[in-house]
Formats: sequence, structure tokens, C-alpha cells
Amino acid sequence: MARFRRFRSVVRVGPVQVGTANDSRGQERHTAACTAPRCGFSAEYDTRSAAELAARTHRCPIR
Repeated sequence: MARFRRFRSVVRVGPVQVGTANDSRGQERHTAACTAPRCGFSAEYDTRSAAELAARTHRCPIR
């Protein structure tokens, strides 16, 4: 069962939100997730800069 994550320092870049949380081992993980309807993009990164780069370059698929 997945543990609930409390995100901190959440920033929004267009439709994508980038947040920082600790994983189950206590290590910092950075997540980028698109909030657009029916997009479904989300990914975890080791560094904040990588997550923000993914947020800036993300393009939602045209449906």
C-alpha cells in the first residue's frame, strides 16, 4: 500500500505542478505532474532542476 506523501515547495509551471516530498526511505524525491484533463503525465526525478525542466518542456497530447 502506498504511503500518503506530503508535498512541500509546490510550484506551478503552466499546467504542470512540481513538488518535493520524501519517499518511503526518507530520500527527497521531486515530482512533476500535469493537471490538465485527460493528460496523465507524471514523473519522479532525483533533482529539482530535472523536474522543473520536464515541467517547462512538457506538451500535452492533442486528443
